[in-house]
Amino acid sequence: MNDLLKRHQAVIPDWVTLYYRDPIEITHGEGRYVWDAEGRRYLDFFGGILTTMTAHALPEVTRAVSEQAGRMIHSSTLYLNRPMVELAERIAALSGIPDARVFFTTSGTEANDTALLLATAHRRSNQVLAMRNSYHGRSFSTVSITGNRSWTPTTLSPLQTLYVHGGVRTRGPYAHLDDAEFTAACVADLTDLLGHTGDVAALIAEPVQGIGGFTSPPDGLYAAFREVLAERGVLWIADEVQTGWGRTGEHFWGWQAHGAAGPPDLLTFAKGIGNGMSIGGVVGRAEIMNGLSANSISTFGGSPVTMAAGLANLSYLQEHDLQGNARRVGGLLIERLRAATAGLDRVREVRGRGLMIGVELVHPGTGGADPEATGAVLEAAREGGLLVGKGGGHNSSALRIAPPLSLTAAEAAEGADILEHALRSVC
Repeated sequence: MNDLLKRHQAVIPDWVTLYYRDPIEITHGEGRYVWDAEGRRYLDFFGGILTTMTAHALPEVTRAVSEQAGRMIHSSTLYLNRPMVELAERIAALSGIPDARVFFTTSGTEANDTALLLATAHRRSNQVLAMRNSYHGRSFSTVSITGNRSWTPTTLSPLQTLYVHGGVRTRGPYAHLDDAEFTAACVADLTDLLGHTGDVAALIAEPVQGIGGFTSPPDGLYAAFREVLAERGVLWIADEVQTGWGRTGEHFWGWQAHGAAGPPDLLTFAKGIGNGMSIGGVVGRAEIMNGLSANSISTFGGSPVTMAAGLANLSYLQEHDLQGNARRVGGLLIERLRAATAGLDRVREVRGRGLMIGVELVHPGTGGADPEATGAVLEAAREGGLLVGKGGGHNSSALRIAPPLSLTAAEAAEGADILEHALRSVC
C-alpha cells in the first residue's frame, strides 16, 4: 500500500469510495489524457465523473481563471458580480425557459437541493415524485429523492418521496412493451399514483440517468408526464447535471428530447459547465425563482473565478460545436462498441446518446446483474490505459463512458480497442 493511500485511509471516511484495487493518483492532464503519479498515461473516458467536459488543461479556461484570480477571487452574492451576471444571461437564454432567473451554487447536489427548496415553497408541499434508479446528490434532501439503494445511506427524509416508473427502458414490468405502449403504461401509473396523494410539489427526473448506468426512457415520455402534471399544478424539475451542455449530441439539454409539452419549470445544472471548477445552479421561471419569502445568498456560488471559467468554457463549447462533435464521434463510438461486444454473453446492452454511453454486464443465462465482472473490466481497462466509470441499479453492473466532448475519432477508436480487449479478457 502506498503512503498516500495510507494517509487517505487515516483521515477520509470509509464511504468515500476509491476506484481500483490499487488506487491511482492523477497528477495532471492534457486534452483527453491524464497521467498518474507513476508517469503512466491514460485515455480519459470518464472526465472526473462527466465534469471535464471540454478538455483537460484547456488553455482558454486556465487563462480565464488565472486572469480573474489576479484581479479578484471572491466577493459573494452581496455585491454586483459582472462575470456572474454575464454567465447567468447566457444560461437563461440557452435554457429555453421564458423569463428565466438563474441562481448559482457550487455543485449539482446543492443545485438539486435548491430546486427542491424552490418547488416545495412554491407549492406549499413536501411531497416529491422521483424516478426509480435515479440519483440526485448526497445532501440530506437529495439522498431522500434518490431511487438507487447503492447511493441512499439513510431512510430518514425531510420529504415524502414516491417513485415513478419510466427511467429504465429495458428492465421492469413494462420492458416488454413497445415505446408507445411503454410510455402509455408509465403515464397511467403516474396518473394512478397522483390519485393516491395530496398536493405534490414536483417531479424531478434526469433525462438520462447518470449513476443509474446511462439509462433513459423513450423520447417524449417526460412530455407526456408534463401534461398530467400540469393539469394538477405539479412542477417538473429537469436534473441536467450530467446531460446538459450538448453531451447527448442530439440536443443541448436532455429535456429537449421530451420538449413537446414545453420546457421544464426548473432546470438544474453543474459538472461540465465549469470544466472542473465548482459550478452548479438552477434556472427556472421567475414566478418560482422569485418565490422565497426570506433573504438568501450564496457565499461561494457565483464566485468570480468560477464564473470566468464557465464563460470561457461555454464559449469554447459553442465556438467549436462540441455538441455536434459529441453526436458525430459518439455515434461512431457506440456503433464500434456494439460491434465489438456482439456475441459476448455477458454484455446485455450497449446504450446511450452522444458521448454518454453505458455497457451493461450480466450473468449469462440469468440476465442478473454482474458487478464482479463490471469491476474486473474496469480494472482491465485501466491496465490497458483507459479510465471508465461504473454505475447502474441493482448492484452497479454498467460501465459508464463519458469522455470530454472534444474527443477525436482516432481517440474514440483507441478507447474502443482497449475496452474491447478488456471486455474479452473478462467476458
